[in-house]
Amino acid sequence: MKKNSGVRSIANNKKAFHDYFIEDTYEAGVALAGTEVKSLRLGKCSIKESFVRVERGEVFIYGMHVSPYEKGNIFNKDPLRVKKLLLHRDEIRKLEGQIAEKGYTLVPLKVYFKKHLIKVEIGLARGKKLYDKRQDIAKKDQRREAERDFKVKNLY
Repeated sequence: MKKNSGVRSIANNKKAFHDYFIEDTYEAGVALAGTEVKSLRLGKCSIKESFVRVERGEVFIYGMHVSPYEKGNIFNKDPLRVKKLLLHRDEIRKLEGQIAEKGYTLVPLKVYFKKHLIKVEIGLARGKKLYDKRQDIAKKDQRREAERDFKVKNLY
């Protein structure tokens, strides 16, 4: 019998999938302070308004809100401070090249524990136009309607 893979989700960014086409995903570690880790273990994190930038060969996440740890007193950091993401140098270079192309950006998709480490999944994304969003909504409505019909037919 296979054991649990040790992955536990902390925060998801559902809005990213609505606003962007996700071309590729990367897994990155995060440089955090001790009280931030304790707060994340309690599940107090939000990445809804956050974004990722590559600056001087390093990757940073802006706007990731980690609530202050209740028992952290003077050791608590600013909840919205800029956090460094840990990626290999060749991955960073590859991302820089792809971001230089027109219309691509980096978006955080989810924050999770992998065994005992905190990881952020970032996606290389291209923005959706309004008509793309409308098409996605129409597809979801059709699928939901089909599932509803299928469920009603199977009841009788």
